[in-house]
Amino acid sequence: MATAQPATSDALEQYRRELTGYCYRMLGSAFDAEDAVQETMVRAWRSLDRFEGRSALKAWLYRIATNVCFDALAGRERRARPMDLGPAQEPLFENLAELPEVTWITPLPTPDELAEQRESLRLAFVAALQHLPPKQRAALILCEVLKWQAAEAAELLDTSVASVNSALQRARATLAKADIGEPSELDDETRALLERYVSAFEDYDIDRLTELLHEDAVQSMPPFSLWLKGRDNLFTWWLGPGIGCKGSKLVPVGLVNGMPAWAQYKPDPDAGGHQPWALIVPEVSEGLIVELTFFLDTPQLFPLLGLPDHLD
Repeated sequence: MATAQPATSDALEQYRRELTGYCYRMLGSAFDAEDAVQETMVRAWRSLDRFEGRSALKAWLYRIATNVCFDALAGRERRARPMDLGPAQEPLFENLAELPEVTWITPLPTPDELAEQRESLRLAFVAALQHLPPKQRAALILCEVLKWQAAEAAELLDTSVASVNSALQRARATLAKADIGEPSELDDETRALLERYVSAFEDYDIDRLTELLHEDAVQSMPPFSLWLKGRDNLFTWWLGPGIGCKGSKLVPVGLVNGMPAWAQYKPDPDAGGHQPWALIVPEVSEGLIVELTFFLDTPQLFPLLGLPDHLD
């Protein structure tokens, strides 16, 4: 851990991005994480006169952020993905059921500062973290993701090294039971695969899409609890209830949860052009797309990404 440094507003701000990644993993929501980091900065600023430089500024901020997250998690249901709430269903319109925003893991745009941590920002990993009690969650993120020493985490959590190691052991055992899969490297081959998907989806070319999607591919569409498993079920949906997506335009938005992502605009039959429909976050494994998450809350998500509310 870094040595002590002066606590100034600029010094606090330099940690905002990495604290956002930490709070996002703790809370499962980009919006909650942003609020938590803002609250952390406010508490830190109000306490600057009591920060005497005996510990590292970074460690002090993480302690505040952890307490903010613990407060936010108290008495709250864990956030999840549709796959965590029940079995896959038939691709029928009547199976759609919308649940409140607080139910769902929400996506996080991945800034350059967090790009090297992409595997620990994957939706499946973040969802698995939500199964851990808050202190286990914090210990695992600090030690396994951020590579803190157990002694440093113990000091932050006001506990012993033995307790941190025990929490890590239990957390690892819980995560080992979660089906989070093995992601592909984000290399040129993976990026080329996803570009072929974009082209095939915009053409709505099922034959080409068949070559790109795993036969057991999964699709979910938060805030709807319905999720689909199997390439044939996905295509049944796309050619049935989801046929309005034919003719969509996909706009790249950089990395989201560590993966290339696209804003989907579908044809607007009333105003012409294309209207916002979804933020698409894919998952790739062994050279095929194994998961597609279509986040449909575009009124919140598209402004976060600086996207227009209509394509002419």
